[in-house]
Amino acid sequence: MTPVSRRRALRWSLAAPASAVAGCAPSRTAPIGAGGEGSEKRSAPYVPFDVTWMIRPPHHRKYLGVSFAGKPVTPGYLSLWSGRAGKAPNLLSLRMPWYGGPRTDQVLAVWQQRSLPYLSWEPLASALRDIAAGHHDGYVRHTAQTVRDLNVPLALAFAPGMNAGGRPWGTGEADPADFVTAWRRVHDLFQDTGVSNVIWVWSPTATRKGPARLKPYYPGDAYVDWLGLVGHCTEDGPHTFAALFGPTVEEARAFTRSPVLIARTAAQPGGRKSAYIEDLVHTVATHADVVGFVWFDADDGTDWRIDSSPEALAAFRRGVADPRFGFDVRHP
Repeated sequence: MTPVSRRRALRWSLAAPASAVAGCAPSRTAPIGAGGEGSEKRSAPYVPFDVTWMIRPPHHRKYLGVSFAGKPVTPGYLSLWSGRAGKAPNLLSLRMPWYGGPRTDQVLAVWQQRSLPYLSWEPLASALRDIAAGHHDGYVRHTAQTVRDLNVPLALAFAPGMNAGGRPWGTGEADPADFVTAWRRVHDLFQDTGVSNVIWVWSPTATRKGPARLKPYYPGDAYVDWLGLVGHCTEDGPHTFAALFGPTVEEARAFTRSPVLIARTAAQPGGRKSAYIEDLVHTVATHADVVGFVWFDADDGTDWRIDSSPEALAAFRRGVADPRFGFDVRHP
């Protein structure tokens, strides 16, 4: 499928047949740039990578992802984690600071390790209203060119956690309209540069009530491929998938049918951790609209790691042993 045909594909729904095509659909009210062909001249002919099949993997296969909280992902470190987990991940989460650009060496290293790079793009140094107004178009275009010329697939979450506080682009600091306009501008600049190898991830924080409603922050189905939810199981909070993520999924389903990726989750040490892991993995494995999860495997004062206890590690290993997890991202 060419980038143009991908843009023209019909949007997935939960009722869509297995042969349907996923991807950003066209919209009369949401222009998507030059349609993916791009106005930039490339130095050499190449076949653009098309991520269409990766948005909703066939045969109910699931992403097994991991985040190491910004630590470099070396083959040795990844092998140690894979040995503990009993299976290698096929998605690795990396941070990409605004004006830092993608670390091409890390992105390529992740892909060479048969994992989909997942970049969390955090505009720490710039106000959303300035991005929306086009003051950073040159940087965005340069980043888009870098991503395009890498020509490997990656998932990109721009300004994640926009519906929560504590971030320059979050509630109390930025207006939802500025977030939507900035998202669309960044997306369109990527499209106009000929980028076809990005899965666009809209990533709110999962909340039971929420400091802000979700719909005002949604750029539209023409701009989003995955709904990437972030939430953690704590001793005094929700401790099942349904309680932690269910309300946010239900709210989002009023305006989008985009597949769900649990973009970051983990559980505090304690009696609930093993049960949460079992429930998480079972729910992801058995829900067709959930394409996978990313485990936050770090100790940041709280030991979120899968091996914080023998019971937690055993639950994780049992769960991800399911053959649906950790498929080869290089082959449809």
